[in-house]
Amino acid sequence: MKKLITFLFLMVFQIAVFACPVCERNQPKVLRGIVHGVGPESNWDYISIWFTIIIALITLFYSLKWLIKPGEKNTDHIKYSILK
Repeated sequence: MKKLITFLFLMVFQIAVFACPVCERNQPKVLRGIVHGVGPESNWDYISIWFTIIIALITLFYSLKWLIKPGEKNTDHIKYSILK
């Protein structure tokens, strides 16, 4: 039963991920087959997306860094409750 539910879930998820043929035709080559709807309208769209990705990666790096090695010596610090 678990295998059947997993298979059905993956099939539904796969259908939702891929773009329809009309959207695929209208997208730029880089995004073809990935997204639905209108593609980027100018190069500023790509710049803003990359800027957002960079900020998210920096945030992820520092979050993991401070979660793994918080730098606090006090064992009652709230960060250690996550690590336990």
